[in-house]
Amino acid sequence: MTIRIFFVVAAGIVLAVGCTWPSETPDAGPEAGPSVGAAPTAAELGSATYSGIEDQGPVTLSAGKWEGEPFEEGGASVPMVWLSEGFYLSADIDGDGAEEAIAHLTYSTGGTGNFAYLAVLGREDGAIVQQGLAEVGDRVQIRKARIESTRVALDVLQAGPDDGMCCPTQLATRSFAMQGGQFVEAGTEVTGTASPATLEGQEWVLRKLSSTEAAPEGPEVTLVFDDGRLSGTSGCNSYNGGIEPGETATDIAVGPLTTTRKACPPEMMNLEQRYTAALQGAQSWGFHLGQLVINYRQGDSFGSLFFEGREASPGT
Repeated sequence: MTIRIFFVVAAGIVLAVGCTWPSETPDAGPEAGPSVGAAPTAAELGSATYSGIEDQGPVTLSAGKWEGEPFEEGGASVPMVWLSEGFYLSADIDGDGAEEAIAHLTYSTGGTGNFAYLAVLGREDGAIVQQGLAEVGDRVQIRKARIESTRVALDVLQAGPDDGMCCPTQLATRSFAMQGGQFVEAGTEVTGTASPATLEGQEWVLRKLSSTEAAPEGPEVTLVFDDGRLSGTSGCNSYNGGIEPGETATDIAVGPLTTTRKACPPEMMNLEQRYTAALQGAQSWGFHLGQLVINYRQGDSFGSLFFEGREASPGT
């Protein structure tokens, strides 16, 4: 059985507020042309038809999105479905000898809830056909996604029995598989409770300065959490500082940062100043499709920093 995992760069992310995802897509990635037995490509998922999402009938995406009619005549709230561009898995998930693609979809009614689904799509007589759909849940944050044999495994941060949907604390691994011709949740293992310690053991590399602005390819900006403190490189200098938890498990405050005082070219200093100012305004953290998200406030403005995790370097 051939298993391939690809991830496409996310765009247009909106967060209220993993874990390692490949930073590059192979040359023969999901955007490559289809071949016999190949899974649908990421582009094909963005124009496919999906069924079984809440009380909606079949919805056909256009450029990865679908928008229905207002719930009330003249109303502003409309149902929406969109494909998560940062998520793509493929494998022979049903054992038929041909690869399927697993897509991540979000359904919104215009309120605070965002309901996630996993869809399995394959090819039948040249057409893209949905072969299964499973609900992941409301505002479930994906820390890591992978294929394990013929199952899709998600490491997630989600609301536990005593949590509000706004403030999840439960860490879990959930698996999904084809059973009896249906794509269903096949098991859940609760693995812990979220805290700043959840972020330890990895080096986080800045990938985006906002949901729409990629970080420069160089110099590299990094972040490491360790025993109530954080440290890293900010483009020019090294930094470190303390962190304090807040009222909820994912609230966080960053104390004054201590930095080295090396002088660098203006563009590097500008990146450093933007990054450290945002980091010191941190208010909460979370995950979005495998990336760590640090949400911050500066005056009356709010923003988010997006990081990709990798194994921490020795000595960090």
